[in-house]
Amino acid sequence: MLRRFGPRRDFLSLRDEIDRLFESFFEEPFWPRTFEHAWSPAIDVYETDSEIVVKAELPGMKAEDVEVTLAENRLTLKGEKKRSEETKGENYYRMESVYGSFLRTIPIPVPVKKDEIKATFKDGVLEIRLKKDEVKEKSLKIEVKEE
Repeated sequence: MLRRFGPRRDFLSLRDEIDRLFESFFEEPFWPRTFEHAWSPAIDVYETDSEIVVKAELPGMKAEDVEVTLAENRLTLKGEKKRSEETKGENYYRMESVYGSFLRTIPIPVPVKKDEIKATFKDGVLEIRLKKDEVKEKSLKIEVKEE
């Protein structure tokens, strides 16, 4: 079947399709339902001349709720945010407070002095300072002797 070219009609049809796409996008959750309540703390990682600094935002948590480990140049943050208050007699229409466990692994790109790692927790922010270990030489030239 041949159709007559109608730029206005085609443009309106395209606009309708885009409108439907945006409407359906906001009706359903973006993530699958299994990830709907999963969360992960926001982190900042930066490097100075002498250390690597990792900061993690953990609002509503305490230092004892977090476990920090370093293994094979990977820093792992693990913890659980627990819901401590219960509201009775209220009907929630939407709840965006996030609770549950998390696990973040951050690669550390340089060797660090394991005995000089400092971790502090203040006002919901975990800060970890890893002192760089000085590497004497990045490469070593080996002399080859003829026998």
